[in-house]
Amino acid sequence: DGLPWGSRFPLVTVRDQVTVEAALADALGIERWAAVLGASMGGMRALEWGVMFPERVRRMVVLACGAAATAEQIALSSIQAHAIRLDPAWRGGDYYEASDGGPSRGLGLARRLGQISYRSELELHARFRQDAQSGEDPLADGRYAVESYLDHHAAKLAGRFDANSYLVLSRAMDHHDVGRNRGGVAAALKRVRSLPTVAGVDSDRLYPPRLQQELAALLPGDPELQVIRSLHGHDAFLIEWEQVGRVLSASLDDTTAPLRTFPVGTGVS
Repeated sequence: DGLPWGSRFPLVTVRDQVTVEAALADALGIERWAAVLGASMGGMRALEWGVMFPERVRRMVVLACGAAATAEQIALSSIQAHAIRLDPAWRGGDYYEASDGGPSRGLGLARRLGQISYRSELELHARFRQDAQSGEDPLADGRYAVESYLDHHAAKLAGRFDANSYLVLSRAMDHHDVGRNRGGVAAALKRVRSLPTVAGVDSDRLYPPRLQQELAALLPGDPELQVIRSLHGHDAFLIEWEQVGRVLSASLDDTTAPLRTFPVGTGVS
């Protein structure tokens, strides 16, 4: 009807995203990928590619995610969603015609919480300690340096991102579970026929290494967990490009390796 979707926008899952990607691949005439790779939500999509279309993926590189969302991840996401929806400018998600620009304060608060989870406690301590922001006095209504850091990221995201998009994508990550309606995670991962690489960040508190360890233990071929060492927490996959590059280079070194055979009847359900 020419109006913004707003509150009418449908629920989207990671599987929906992969279904669309597969349709695009079909339209482009791509029958099989040399590799699918990603980190965080991209890692979830790489996993779903390996499970949904095992015959179309030669290699799979999964970084900084797990096989299913954890209770803590969902809890943190829920608080961020509430921050957005409690903003008076939220208007139930139909704020596009409003003059105030929508729930920027709620989105900023959501980003502040998210930013803490993307980094590590050690990094925040090393960078900011209890230092005051330059030119400000926390004992006289000024800010600590770490507060200024969070304010910066809140304003930056609110100026370039849409609150409804934030909610839709966050909820898709909440729903991530490769085992849903497939007999559980272990059964679902048995469908994978690609050569897998699994990597995690040692300081990641949002997607801790135990999740990648569990994933590697259930994937065919028993891949050895690759560990990226960093103080930067979850965001290390964006920052430690040399370490990530080495993981990718080793994973893609032999792109001529054949797909493993798999029994008929393990297709998509």
